[in-house]
Amino acid sequence: MTLPDRLRLQTEFSPQQLLADLEKLEGSGWISHFVTQNYEGDWEVLPLRGPRGAEHPVMMAYSDPTCDSFADTPLLKDCVYFRQVLGSFPFELHAVRLMALSPGSRIKEHRDHDLSFEDGAIRLHIPIRTSAKVEFILNGSRVNMDEGECWYLRLSDPHSVYNGSRRWRIHMVIDAPVTPSVSEYLSEHTT
Repeated sequence: MTLPDRLRLQTEFSPQQLLADLEKLEGSGWISHFVTQNYEGDWEVLPLRGPRGAEHPVMMAYSDPTCDSFADTPLLKDCVYFRQVLGSFPFELHAVRLMALSPGSRIKEHRDHDLSFEDGAIRLHIPIRTSAKVEFILNGSRVNMDEGECWYLRLSDPHSVYNGSRRWRIHMVIDAPVTPSVSEYLSEHTT
């Protein structure tokens, strides 16, 4: 099976409920993204699921491609709707993070070489807070994602983001290994 570089899934979530759970975590220990050469401004991460046994926030947020055992972080405990969202996927989830880009910040064009269906790992994006002024560019063309939608993006291809809005752009970012269940889900939930 070959997938396009972007795929909006039929799966949608309640923007209001996503925001309600986000508000429970806004004062939590967000950490600056550790790959500082990839961005200008403020790009922050809050781990919801990470490598089992990781205790340091950076290690909890790191999407380690060699790790095969993941667990929810304590931050997920009071977020009933986030847990419901994650539980709706009928396949194994690896790292799950909230990723926030401040107004005026830019994620420079780069590639995540191991993040494509064809390479054995998918990344899903669920926008929680966004704006029409956020420019997500993949392979030279814009991907318009609305709050509550779910997108597969082939991020082994060149991509960049610019937050031209006046508010933080926040996505739930979900990584999963490609399995027969993932293939089935993607083929059944494609719009």
